[in-house]
Amino acid sequence: MIARFSQLGRWFIGQLSSLGECTFFLVESVAVCFAPPIKWNRVIKQIWFIGWKSMPVICLTGAFTGMVLALQGYHSLRQLGSEAFLGPLVALSLLRELGPVLAALMVTGRAGSSITAQLGIMRINDQIDALELMGLNPVRYLVVPNLIALVVAMPLLSAVFNVVAIFGGYLLGVRVQGLNAGVYFGEMHNYVVFQDVLNSTYKAACFGLLIAWVCCYKGFKSRFGAEGVSTATTQAVVNASVLILVLDYLLSALIIK
Repeated sequence: MIARFSQLGRWFIGQLSSLGECTFFLVESVAVCFAPPIKWNRVIKQIWFIGWKSMPVICLTGAFTGMVLALQGYHSLRQLGSEAFLGPLVALSLLRELGPVLAALMVTGRAGSSITAQLGIMRINDQIDALELMGLNPVRYLVVPNLIALVVAMPLLSAVFNVVAIFGGYLLGVRVQGLNAGVYFGEMHNYVVFQDVLNSTYKAACFGLLIAWVCCYKGFKSRFGAEGVSTATTQAVVNASVLILVLDYLLSALIIK
């Protein structure tokens, strides 16, 4: 019995130590962002990689998300005689929840996994250790560009996701189901306020920071060998995806208050 409690205590202390190390990594990364010089060429390169190269999957996912919302919402609203509210249903669902969350999940799977694998390979090839031996801060060169790029790119990708999804809902609701186009966009104008757009942008920026934090940390702490890199990449994608959903709930609760 004592041995089991001892083992449980060691596991708990190990988890607290890991959490503290992870938090310190985030604080250091954010602090370095405000200390020049910033490698803007790497930041722009990462914005192109994370933002532009994620556009196909964002547009495809957004289009089908909007069509599914319109398909399900139209039949549900039709039973209540409220088809006119299809536009607000689609727009508010996307802006408040689905847009930033699904965009963040797509970016985590496409770009976050790549960032973790890249940093993990640099770790097992001793490239990160070489930077430290040369007196350079690897966080400045490797983490900060990804962090800034994700915070900048995620709100833009979320906005593209929302726009494409709204027009996906328009195609199905108006062109397929026969709803009037003026009613679709007119009711949307009546119910959607600018604060909804701002909240969606804030959420997306927070998700970008979260993705950069988790994926870069897992890459930095990757164990040696191909198995270590693959494990770190899997953990980064799973942990970031779960934390995005948790953070979404916390931000939603804060916004509603």
